[in-house]
Amino acid sequence: MYQLIHSLTVSDLFKRQLPVFVIAFFIAELFYKFHSFILETGAFLITWYVLDAIVQRVVSRKAPTT
Repeated sequence: MYQLIHSLTVSDLFKRQLPVFVIAFFIAELFYKFHSFILETGAFLITWYVLDAIVQRVVSRKAPTT
């Protein structure tokens, strides 16, 4: 997490990670009811990771090659 925050600029952090974070947060809040903080947090982090991977693949495919 430290490396993530320090390797991106503030604008990149808000443009690239915040939307995915918010979507993952709402998915976790609506659907994950494990009655365990650790399990719900782990599921949230996995959801955030998977959504971010999908978004990065879609963005990299749309980016023009030079």
